[in-house]
Amino acid sequence: MNDRQSKLLIAIIDQFIDTAIPIGSKKLLESGEFVCSSATIRNEMALLEDEGFLEQPHVSSGRVPTALGYRMYVQQYMEPSAQEHAVRRRFDALKEQYMQRKDQERVYESVALLSRMIPNVAFATVPHKDRVYYLGLSNALKQPEFQQDPLLASGVAELLEERLDHLLKHVATDEKVRYYIGDQNILGSVQSCSMVVKEYCVRSEQGVIGILGPMRMDYAYNTVALDLVADLLHSYR
Repeated sequence: MNDRQSKLLIAIIDQFIDTAIPIGSKKLLESGEFVCSSATIRNEMALLEDEGFLEQPHVSSGRVPTALGYRMYVQQYMEPSAQEHAVRRRFDALKEQYMQRKDQERVYESVALLSRMIPNVAFATVPHKDRVYYLGLSNALKQPEFQQDPLLASGVAELLEERLDHLLKHVATDEKVRYYIGDQNILGSVQSCSMVVKEYCVRSEQGVIGILGPMRMDYAYNTVALDLVADLLHSYR
């Protein structure tokens, strides 16, 4: 295979990969890669066809690569580095989407873990999203405070469903556990409850993880539980 034929085979394969349409001499000349006549290109294409590198699906149509042509292409002529920028750009975009999903899964799994450790509500803000995961409401509502006061129970449900995200944007949080105990300014209609919160960080994305329950909650136990789960989130870097 001479230089013109190899260049022709590469051009046909590259164009066919892009278009899935048989490639003719006119299309090849329009690319500006060949300084010769249409007849010369047709003759070279015919030779490549005779050698088994190309085939003509229909009379008067262009040529398409054969398996032999593709094998020659990948073994001799293909340059992966020519596509590296496009591949990396696509990979980086999809990788970020993948990592964001993983961040959200980790936070949800951490909330689920925390909720299994405590008889209260576990919650956390969700990375990359304007929402909050929470679990454990059914367990919390079994506490005597909520059994005896249905209005308090409904107030907690309302807080979780409608106001928790807004509330967490307006409370002070940092790497230490903070306690909001019967705080009327923060908890409003559920001021007979307490909230324990702490910042977490996953891949430089900061959020808040915490516990909501009756003021009678076991603060010592909940503090350790919250620290452990927040530390687990910190380990995903």
